[in-house]
Amino acid sequence: MTVHTAPVPPATAVLTRPDPPTGRPGKPGGGRSHRVREALLGLLLLTPGLVGLGVFVVFPLFQAVYLSTRDNDILGNPTRSVGLAHFAELLTPEFGALLARTFLFTALVVVPGVLLPLAIAAPLTQKLPGMRIFRTAFALPFAYSASAASVVWLIMLNPGTSPVNWLLGLVGVQAPSWTSDPGWALVTVAAVTVWSVSGFNLLVLAAGLAQVDEDVLEAARIDGATGPRQFVSIVLPMISPSLFFAVVTTTLTALQALGQVHIMTDGGPNGSTSTLVYSIFDRAFHNNNSDYGLASAQGLVLLVVGVLLAAVQFGVLERRVHYR
Repeated sequence: MTVHTAPVPPATAVLTRPDPPTGRPGKPGGGRSHRVREALLGLLLLTPGLVGLGVFVVFPLFQAVYLSTRDNDILGNPTRSVGLAHFAELLTPEFGALLARTFLFTALVVVPGVLLPLAIAAPLTQKLPGMRIFRTAFALPFAYSASAASVVWLIMLNPGTSPVNWLLGLVGVQAPSWTSDPGWALVTVAAVTVWSVSGFNLLVLAAGLAQVDEDVLEAARIDGATGPRQFVSIVLPMISPSLFFAVVTTTLTALQALGQVHIMTDGGPNGSTSTLVYSIFDRAFHNNNSDYGLASAQGLVLLVVGVLLAAVQFGVLERRVHYR
């Protein structure tokens, strides 16, 4: 008697399942409708950001261009077209001095505003007792607004109650008139701005230093790179992205510094602390001037200055940035 058995499939055989259809049966193009739905969903998610960009960036830019070509009445309402007359008004030695003062103020803020946090961040990254408290204390100025910081420093530098002047008097130094002396007013406002931005830059640079690979530093020490040479040749290139970010953001902060100038000196004495952004505020809003046409022209100049500085920084400094 012969028994017939079903053939056994080979062990290497793999059972596969047919791919599901891309669309519904009888309705070709299901994949295309899916892509359209995804595109609409992406556009819906982008809508809040696009609306914010249009309302707060694009529209004010076109409005500034429009107002810069218009005269205005005593209430600030645009009237007749004046072409490029407002820009022609800026071609004066006074406006040149205003631009030079703006660049000087920016340099007085950016250089110490980056180097000082860098010098502080290096020891604060050490794993020593109490370092978290020190890091928090040094980063606190970042939490203060420009107006609050300005009021605090006005009290600190008040000639009658200034603890700074008292400390200088202990070592026999005659304290200057910090905010009323034309030679010191701009430096004082810049120093307060440095104090304000140092907390943020400290956090950025400390985070960059924390990411430095200890194995690389150990290899550098074996090769003889120690102390300042190790910091300049090894550490700085490794934290160059954080350093570059701090330089760019501090530059923008210095160009837009208004609150501390308005509260501490109101542009004085004799215009020695008047920067470009303060001049825009003074022309448009201060003392009900309402000269929106000239202020808009100055605002466009400030935009061009910011773009040119950013182009220089990205064209020159970024080439030395080493991204890992």
